[in-house]
Amino acid sequence: MHDDAALLSAQVQAELDTIKGWFFPSDRRIFSWLLARQTELGVHGNLVELGSYLGKSAVLIGDYVQPGETFTVLDLFEGETSDAGNAAEQADSYATLTEQRFAENYLRFHPQLPTVVRDVSSVIVDRVPAGSCRFVHVDASHLYDHVAVDVDSARTLLGEQGIVAFDDYRSEHCPGVAAAVWEGVLDKGLQVIGVSENKLYATWGDPEPWRTALLEWLTDDQNAWGQRLAVYDQSIVRAKAWFPRAMPPPPAPAPRPVAESAPAKAGAAGQPAEDVRREGRVKHLAKDLLPPVVSRHLARRLRARRR
Repeated sequence: MHDDAALLSAQVQAELDTIKGWFFPSDRRIFSWLLARQTELGVHGNLVELGSYLGKSAVLIGDYVQPGETFTVLDLFEGETSDAGNAAEQADSYATLTEQRFAENYLRFHPQLPTVVRDVSSVIVDRVPAGSCRFVHVDASHLYDHVAVDVDSARTLLGEQGIVAFDDYRSEHCPGVAAAVWEGVLDKGLQVIGVSENKLYATWGDPEPWRTALLEWLTDDQNAWGQRLAVYDQSIVRAKAWFPRAMPPPPAPAPRPVAESAPAKAGAAGQPAEDVRREGRVKHLAKDLLPPVVSRHLARRLRARRR
């Protein structure tokens, strides 16, 4: 799963779908394209995920970690928090989340775990050097106060060409995310590259080269679609991508016809050969075993049957 072409593999899709989580086709492909594009352009830096659930998106991000880069995953997992709102959300939505399950899932795809931090998302700036990151995925708390801090943390961590992806920026069940993310656009200099149905992609660097390249990719790919949208003073890309439908298996070859036995040759007047042979045996036995008068009578009867 090291590039977008490999990600189109039905086998790769099925393998990733063995991990529970909300990581949909558009975002799988956009993540893959952005991370690979950064590598192509020589953009180097660390990678961070705030909120991992069971590791579905972390597994994909882990495919793009280059030599010399570190990948840090932060989540509360089953840990406790002193924040009442965060604790309630954790208990309500993620009661089954454990660090062990994350590790088991990740290690099915990669030889070693990323750096794992079990804590609230605000501590990430103490664990990862400022300005060292090229990609940050924010999918932690849905509460406004926490997401606003996550926006600030992403700004602190990202380098000049760094990209941040915010999950649930438009979901009805977490308006706090929308408020904090668009506040970042209006008041904190966040430049939107593009939006999918579930995630918003942005940078504090120059967004236009990313917008142009993203739209070109979406336009050229037969399994994607994109358009420009004017939002505030920004010209962002609306993006949608999907996996091609799996081709049905080729039909099984038709069974070879079974060779029929050649029909037996007919005897006189179309009589089947088997009947002819049977009468011959009867006549032979009659001649050997019966008195002449009886055998002649039987022979006449057989000749009469053939007429």
